[in-house]
Amino acid sequence: MVRFENVGMRYGLGPEILRDIYLDLAPGSFHFLTGPSGAGKSSLLSLLYVARRPTRGIVTMFGRDLATLGRSELPGLRRQIGVVFQEFRLLPHLSALDNVALPLRVSGLDEEQVRDHVVELLTWVGLGDHLHAKPATLSGGQQQRVAIARAVITRPRLLVADEPTGNVDDRIALRLMHLFEELHRLGTTVVIATHNTNLIARSRHPELRLDGGRITHVPRAA
Repeated sequence: MVRFENVGMRYGLGPEILRDIYLDLAPGSFHFLTGPSGAGKSSLLSLLYVARRPTRGIVTMFGRDLATLGRSELPGLRRQIGVVFQEFRLLPHLSALDNVALPLRVSGLDEEQVRDHVVELLTWVGLGDHLHAKPATLSGGQQQRVAIARAVITRPRLLVADEPTGNVDDRIALRLMHLFEELHRLGTTVVIATHNTNLIARSRHPELRLDGGRITHVPRAA
């Protein structure tokens, strides 16, 4: 699904933020990405959702070397990736329903099916009473759930989430994890960056730890 070979990344002429990254994500795998602040987690995620390209090394996604992809091919590749950003990036003039529906509408799905899918998912994440609310009227945790619903509504091949449970209580965090687990069972490859040790402890999934710009595969205890 995803392969990094000797990948390095820097911003401008600054020092390398990521160094000598080797990573293989199998189709349908699930990983937590951890590490101290400043370790490079957000930079690694930006490579995974193809917002940036590495300074050096090879990144292969869905069997394609990103270095060989033309600009016109990138939108099609990115549509296979769901992303949950820390800052949510909801469109302020659209309701919760319309924010989540946007990826389905872009793909040309019938409007009746769009509404059915979106209403079902927003209800499941506890926002059935806020379908027509604009982002500015929602709490941070509610906005986060809208952003997560938008990221998963298309059942992407790869889901990348940056602290997806950071603004919700433990009850909602567990419900969101069930949603990620369900996507995983359906075949989506999931990478979640988190500091929530409780979520990691409750899960059987492996942990990838970034430290000093390098990644370490941390084995889980049996």
